[in-house]
Amino acid sequence: MPPPALRSLGISLRPDPGRVLLRPFHSMSDQRALAICARVMALPESQVRPLLARLLAEFQGRHRGLREFLKMRFDEVRPYLPAGEPPSEERELLLGAYFSSEFAFEGAALFNPSLVPHPDQRGAAAGALRFLLSLRATGEGHVSSIVFRSGTLDAGARIVLDAASEYGAEPAAEPGASFEKTEFERHLEEIGLAGGLCHQVLKTLGPRFTLQELTTHVRLALQQLRAPNAETEAQARQILLLARSNYTVKFDPDSPLAERVLFPATPSQSNGIEDARFVRFQDDSKQGTYYATYTAYDGRRIQPQLLETSDFLEFKFTTLSGAAVQNKGMALFPRKIGGRYAMLGRQDYENIYLLFSDHLHFWSTAQLLLAPAFPWEFVQLGNCGSPIETAAGWLVLSHGVGPMREYCIGAFLLDLGDPGKVIGRLRQPLIAPNSRDRDGYVPNVVYSCGSLLHEGQLVIPYGVSDCTVAFAAVPLGDLLAAMR
Repeated sequence: MPPPALRSLGISLRPDPGRVLLRPFHSMSDQRALAICARVMALPESQVRPLLARLLAEFQGRHRGLREFLKMRFDEVRPYLPAGEPPSEERELLLGAYFSSEFAFEGAALFNPSLVPHPDQRGAAAGALRFLLSLRATGEGHVSSIVFRSGTLDAGARIVLDAASEYGAEPAAEPGASFEKTEFERHLEEIGLAGGLCHQVLKTLGPRFTLQELTTHVRLALQQLRAPNAETEAQARQILLLARSNYTVKFDPDSPLAERVLFPATPSQSNGIEDARFVRFQDDSKQGTYYATYTAYDGRRIQPQLLETSDFLEFKFTTLSGAAVQNKGMALFPRKIGGRYAMLGRQDYENIYLLFSDHLHFWSTAQLLLAPAFPWEFVQLGNCGSPIETAAGWLVLSHGVGPMREYCIGAFLLDLGDPGKVIGRLRQPLIAPNSRDRDGYVPNVVYSCGSLLHEGQLVIPYGVSDCTVAFAAVPLGDLLAAMR
């Protein structure tokens, strides 16, 4: 049976290179930083004021809090100042500007969206649903971050997007983040760091500890060794890297959703936070919690990770560990099954696997669920977001890779009580690249990270050629019928 006809929702999102973040400018040695500070400090005051005035006139309208950011950057580079009289306020801001830059976080692409119900449904008309859309934004150096939009779906699955913002804002790191010793030790065991230096460090820490406490105890343990070798120093770096990969950030409550940017903040994410798959989790103890699996990329290695939020203001980043935490594209089921967490993922680059776990952060085993069967997916199979619960079963959108590395979107159905059982599958793609949207940053790709069921319609946002975003809808009944 052919796939059902899709209805285009007539909306597209394109990257806006005019949206920029204020970022520290770090690409210089200590020697160069000292030289820059010396040059700026040598300027006569009569030149400092007009230079700063021009800079503020050019950039003030592009950012909120420009002066505050420049002052913060000055405070961070203050140690490079030559000895002498302290600089004026104008010179401080000018110095801060020499160590600052703009980053066009969606200058190259805006794609791979994920769609979930908005946590705040106030103001939604009868039959309408407020939604929240996450997107992968890519800028200079192919560095990816997570950005957000919001809007409303009416009863006919028509979309109205809320206004975008011309600004971008990063969150602040939450002070005083702490770690649970038992869980942290288990993460270390999963990455092969149990015993040795790790044991020496952990035995001196309490049941909960902060990053600062951990850093201090790691240094003390190295000092006690007197002559640490390369292996123990590497272990020390890995211990601290693990801790820094688990952190919490919070946006200013007054910041509009469309301004919030989750930009890479740790070494494991240094080249990108990619393809977040958001899902609203349904559990008595976790009502109102949203999770997102994403891929952290440091330019060489990929690492599946987890995001948690209840309000899209505060976000907790957590490491996923275990033998089954492999490859890209892990996607969490929206509730426990049989009292256990469930996840879809890939252990290789070809097949879809099903994972179960008693702990959200640790995944040890996986069973093969689905293998390529049709020509449009012979190269690779993967999911396109978290499973969606329907009366007929767990509906999963998939992606398949075929000839010419063409990515298509398909679908399959899993048994509600036993998701290891596939009970339906499209034989042909639901969405395939066509002549209108074949070209882009990465040609011949359609891809989604999460769809939404509303009033009997499956609403599918999808990336087009890793560049832009389109939206389509299909009646759920028609889709299910095509899979039987």
